[in-house]
Amino acid sequence: MSVQKDKCRIALDAMGGDFAPRSAVLGGIEAHLENADKFEVLLVGKKEEIQKIISENNLNFPDENVIHAEEVIEMSDSPTVAVKSKLKSSINVCIDLQRQKKSDAFVSAGNTGAVMAASTLRLGRIENIGRPTLGTIVPTVKGKSMVFDVGASVDCKPIHLAEFALMGSIYMKEIFQIPNPSIGILSVGEEESKGNEVSLAAHKILSKSRLNFIGNVEGRDVLKGNVDVIVCDGFVGNIILKFAEGFMSFLKAKLKEYAEINIINKLKIGIAKKSLKEILGVFDYQQYGGVPLLGINGITIIGHGSSTPLAIKNMVIRAYETYEKNITERIRKALQEFNLNNQ
Repeated sequence: MSVQKDKCRIALDAMGGDFAPRSAVLGGIEAHLENADKFEVLLVGKKEEIQKIISENNLNFPDENVIHAEEVIEMSDSPTVAVKSKLKSSINVCIDLQRQKKSDAFVSAGNTGAVMAASTLRLGRIENIGRPTLGTIVPTVKGKSMVFDVGASVDCKPIHLAEFALMGSIYMKEIFQIPNPSIGILSVGEEESKGNEVSLAAHKILSKSRLNFIGNVEGRDVLKGNVDVIVCDGFVGNIILKFAEGFMSFLKAKLKEYAEINIINKLKIGIAKKSLKEILGVFDYQQYGGVPLLGINGITIIGHGSSTPLAIKNMVIRAYETYEKNITERIRKALQEFNLNNQ
């Protein structure tokens, strides 16, 4: 591993995802070529397989940017066990490049649990962060919001939700240029008295903070866009995420079913096809790329397992934006400034 860092470098797990290594290689190289003035990509994985795809597609990519990793953490592997036992996996090699200051960010569409475990165990948490958080972008009536956490921390303490709010606020401000992001706790009612013990205690912490906390929000408010950052534990957040993914598949299936009833319905769907595509396009994860794992001493962007080359490209770009905006250091400074533990 002789990579010498001279500008922003993003390590891409070429073996991660349902369509790896093809999607990762094609998307990563496209991001590399289109943004050569900003960053370069390191493709990490089985070198022969990566080079074969490069050759078959006549792509111009430097050989020294292909880093060999002989092992692969499969989607079915136990995350923590695999991270500790497959030390030469593409995920671990990517993390090692960042630890050694040979790369600035890590991108993967592979085993989400393994990516989170490797990032947390090998890079470590930012000081005074109890739990890292995984956020996802949610399209809304007014633009976009983000939900934290969607799976990194299933069981949370009140202070963890407050930390998610702080980190999410910084991310929304820097990446999406929202001056003073509003924050809400996902609960069963808007009233301050509604919620479970964790959300009620988190409400008290955030109410005393100087963050732009507006109180509780309900599930029906998620898509309205009245709040920029929505916080909840990863158990609830992951259910919301998976429900949203399932709903889109359901909606597409129902539209197809409707069109197949008769020729009139088929014509109706045909006429509205372009408009429907534009409307549903806001839910297309490919456009947003991956989601950030915040609270670690480094940059990790996690993508959908079924990521296409376009999704991979946008994940890499999102990693660069996180690097360029210095999100990790901004979180570190904000923790000192807001001192949530003393609220």
